Amino acid sequence: MKKEKILISGNEAIGEGAIQAGCFFYAGYPITPQNELTAYMAKRMLQEKRIFIQAESEVSAINMVLGASSCGFRAMTSSSSPGISLKQEGISYLAACQLPAVIVNIMRAGPGLGNVFPAQSDYFQATKGGGHGDYHSIVLAPSNIQEAFDFMFLAFDLADKYRNPVMILGDGILGQMMEPLRLSVVSGQLSDRYNLKTKNRKLKAKSWALTGCKKRSPHIIRSLYLKQKEIEELNLLLQKKYKTIKQKESRWQEVDIEDAKVIMVAYGTMARIAKGVVKKLREKNKKIGLIRPITLWPFPQRVFERICQRRIIFLVIEMSYGQMLEDVKLAVEGRAKVEFLGRGGGGIPKEQEILHKIESLKI
Repeated sequence: MKKEKILISGNEAIGEGAIQAGCFFYAGYPITPQNELTAYMAKRMLQEKRIFIQAESEVSAINMVLGASSCGFRAMTSSSSPGISLKQEGISYLAACQLPAVIVNIMRAGPGLGNVFPAQSDYFQATKGGGHGDYHSIVLAPSNIQEAFDFMFLAFDLADKYRNPVMILGDGILGQMMEPLRLSVVSGQLSDRYNLKTKNRKLKAKSWALTGCKKRSPHIIRSLYLKQKEIEELNLLLQKKYKTIKQKESRWQEVDIEDAKVIMVAYGTMARIAKGVVKKLREKNKKIGLIRPITLWPFPQRVFERICQRRIIFLVIEMSYGQMLEDVKLAVEGRAKVEFLGRGGGGIPKEQEILHKIESLKI
């Protein structure tokens, strides 16, 4: 086993990460700006003798994933904003049936069909359920190509651990850009484009899966409960699980926050730009920091509770008109001032805009 670096797009890195993580079943439907991911899976899943299906629609794809997951396979789908909207009913079914699955959203500008430019305006859809009923998906937000690859292992592991859908929330920049990626590959002369071959991961059998019941009692997976008491009991069970996830699985990155007077809050692609602002202003002895949520749900409230004990200003920066902003305000609970800078419709807050906004705060 040796380590190599390859130059790869974010979409392809997500696909390779999924395969290396043990994804056995992929169903999807083309939509920009994530088409490279579907194309990559079409090629690589065949090489690995696994199952790839280009479904007739996004609705079909998510329900195929539900079926594969119910049989115990690691299953995945991907799309972009309007396509994820069509999958929401199926994601709600996955949550209700307590089935693990990974859903990738490479966001584009909306609402409606919008355009193929990058955006972060699907935050509400991802973190507030999106479909019907009281449920949550775990939401991970990579900010570079290495994380796009690495988070696929985490996504499948969390999905299996909690029997719950997990969403990877990226955007058109992350999906289309190319960066060096370090990954483990097997030595040897291989025919793949990137000279890759998957090392099989040993995954535990799922005791709840629908695998036939000749020598055991039947397993039942369903989301239809006709009696009120039964569906309420399911909801209480789900809420107990979500409470555990909140306690154990919130993740974030801190950049120079311990003495900061202004702390930016940004995720994904916007966090990359915000890091550049921190570096530039720190060189001028300005006390600026950054909190980058890695899990958008559960939102990392603990870090805000810890640092709200001193006078600071939070500056939320998004490629939307203020969606994560609401979660920051809830975490701060009025104990600090919260400012906002955002653009939508494919607009990206530039470094100079952020610097100008910070200067206007007069710290």
